[in-house]
Amino acid sequence: MPPPRRRIPAALTRVLGNGSPVAADQTGDPDQVAVGYLVVRASGASAARSAMGGGARRDREPERIQLVMRAALPGYLPPGGTALTYPECSLRAVPGERQGTVLLTVATHRLSINFAELRPLMFRPVRLDRPLQGLFAASVAHLLVVADTLDPHGVKPYLTGLAELVLRSALRAELDRADAIATRRREAIGYIRAHLAEPALSAERIADALFISRRRLYQLFDDGDGVLGRIRTLRIERAKELLSDPVHAAKGVGEISRQCGFANAAHFSRTFRKLTGQTPREFREGQRDGTT
Repeated sequence: MPPPRRRIPAALTRVLGNGSPVAADQTGDPDQVAVGYLVVRASGASAARSAMGGGARRDREPERIQLVMRAALPGYLPPGGTALTYPECSLRAVPGERQGTVLLTVATHRLSINFAELRPLMFRPVRLDRPLQGLFAASVAHLLVVADTLDPHGVKPYLTGLAELVLRSALRAELDRADAIATRRREAIGYIRAHLAEPALSAERIADALFISRRRLYQLFDDGDGVLGRIRTLRIERAKELLSDPVHAAKGVGEISRQCGFANAAHFSRTFRKLTGQTPREFREGQRDGTT
């Protein structure tokens, strides 16, 4: 004989969509929110108007902020999900096969964080550290279990505080990651500049020197140019400095190309013209004449 199903607290009987699964536009498409990630988006009437308007700017302060995450939920929840709804905050929980989706919505003006500070988190998946994931999941699951015994006026500041805790922790971690990336990028560029004259300079050598993987190095230069593109650009910048410096006026194009790490003068000239629109000689002459 199977064990009896746990009684659903009265406060959780407001099932979304009369027991049907929550629509994708309400959840932010749960299948697209990966486990261990947070999605922060605008919510409320202004956000809906912006979405329908198409061209509306996303950087305007929304009425509400919505946090979307995956979390382990109590097994007795109805298939369509449950909701706790208050004037300035709400909590929705939608079960899944392994982990459900939680949507925590709070009024923006109730947060102590300015919306401008939250922009690094908005509209994209943000990876969360495991302790923060566990805290959020445990807090939501426990609240759903005991919600029927709690005072609604006490739940509201709890939900707002939980949202602020997650947002502040995620923002700090994201800014730390961004700072770490910027620091690593500066180190890589410094190494490239110091070894520009070496034709064998490569992504593998740079990664080995920084004690990081090549994949990690490529992530530091994911701005379109890539690692080799950045090396090429820095070499041409060095060449322009040498070509415009009167101290190096006696040096031929071939010698300057070698000092900048090019295998031969022909390759140097082609690359230089591609990036500047001029040959090295034309650039040097223009510097002498004061026309460039």
